[in-house]
Parts: sequence; structure tokens; C-alpha cells
Amino acid sequence: MKSIKFILVLFVLVTLGENLQAQGLKLPQASTTQTVSQAFGLGKIDLTYARPSTKGRKIFGALEPFDKVWRTGANSATVIKFSEAIKVEGKDLPAGEYALFTIPNKTEWTIIFNKGTKEWGSYTYSETNDVLRVKVKPTTLKDKVETFTIQFANISDTNADLQLSWENTLVNVKLTTSVDERVMANIAEAMKGEKKPYFQAAQYYYTNGKDLKTALEWMNEAEKQMTDAPWVKLWKAKVQLKMGDKAGAAKTAKEGVEIATKIKNDEYIRLNTALIEQTKK
Repeated sequence: MKSIKFILVLFVLVTLGENLQAQGLKLPQASTTQTVSQAFGLGKIDLTYARPSTKGRKIFGALEPFDKVWRTGANSATVIKFSEAIKVEGKDLPAGEYALFTIPNKTEWTIIFNKGTKEWGSYTYSETNDVLRVKVKPTTLKDKVETFTIQFANISDTNADLQLSWENTLVNVKLTTSVDERVMANIAEAMKGEKKPYFQAAQYYYTNGKDLKTALEWMNEAEKQMTDAPWVKLWKAKVQLKMGDKAGAAKTAKEGVEIATKIKNDEYIRLNTALIEQTKK
């Protein structure tokens, strides 16, 4: 009964705040809202949450009790949306929109992806709506984080870290995705079309350890498509160098310098020149 009364009071306060806003009274948000979008794999992650500050208070184990479900922010539940299926700490999570709840603990946090995206806080959180739970260990930060922060770090084609930091606590959640099979299928399909993406496909082959002979053939075709592109020369030279053809790489990079000089592109003068130096080692 007490919890129901609390929610009713909270509803009245929120409604009152909305009415004041409607009457033209604007006040600073105690916990500001932030939306973060991060490209990941072949998809995207969108995150919206409210950011409380410590304001001299003790947070974990006090303001936010240990072993209790937390909204992972302030105000409405934190919402995270994945455009494609991924893995969280090695466990499958389907594409979709989820409330991000957590259970803080001194030695271990539980990270929860839940269907209750319309929740206000975690007052009516239901475990039956959980889609995935994983456990991670927090680390202690030397410097205090005044305002609660969620960010993405250590991004690569297939890996990213979802980081929660507040006060002197950092929680790192590993996200992974598999893209190679889909990219290879996309390249194969694209090569059947009229406008073949030779340059982009060759870049992917070079970067991801695929067949270099094919990558070089595609770079040669890209040269025909883009005769005055010093970036094509640079990447072709990279492929040649990786194949062990230092003389060929130096020749191609020199052509890149000449084109970049002609079009006054300082960046590719520098990059092609640096590659020429690599061929001398």
C-alpha cells in the first residue's frame, strides 16, 4: 500500500511540474537528460538517460543501496536500443529497445536488459520482463566522477565497452557483434552490380586479413575509376607493401604524392610520403 501511495504522490509531483512548464515556468533540470548514439558493427546503439550528480552525497551503498534494482540514472528508466542483435558479456541479446536496470554491489554488479521501457524509475520494475542479465565486476576510480556518465569506449568493428561511471566506481560491460560473414556476403552481392565498390571492398580485404591478391586486383580497378585520387594510391601501396612488394609500393605512393601535390592536398602528401619511408626499412 505504501508503494502505491508513493507512486501516486510521485505522479502528482511530475504532473505539477509539467503544468508549471506549460504555464511558461522553466526551471533547470536537477538531472539533465543525455542521448548518445554509437555506430556499432553494421548497426547502431541509441541510449537515453538522466544524469544525477553526487552533490556531496555518498552514492553507492547509501543513496543507491547495494543489492537493490536501480534505474541506472535518474527520472525515467534508462533506455537503450540496439538496431541489430549483439552479445553482452558473451550472451545473446536480440535487437530491440530495453530499459537498462542494474543492481549495484561492492564486488559485483548485475546488468539487466528489461522490456519495461516506460517505467518511471524502478518502482514498478518486474523481473518477469527481463530479457537478459549479466554480472560484471566494478573497478575503483582514483578521481571522482561528479555526474553519472554512460559512454561507449574502445570501439572496433566487432567490440565495444559500455561504461557506467559515477562517484569512484566504474562498471565496464563488454559488447560484441559478428560482421565479417555479412560484410563478405554484401561484397559478393555488390560485385554483381554495375557499380562495383572496388575501393571499399579492397580496403576491407586489406584491413581484415583477406586475400591480398584479390585486394590488389580491386585496387587496380579502383585506380581506373578514380584516376586523380591520392587516397587510392595510398591504399594500393599499403596492399603492395603488405604483399612484400616494396618497390611497387614506393612507386605507387610516389604517384600518390604527385597527385596530392597537384590538387594541393597536404594530408595525402604526408601519408603517401610516410608510406614511402616505410618501404625503406
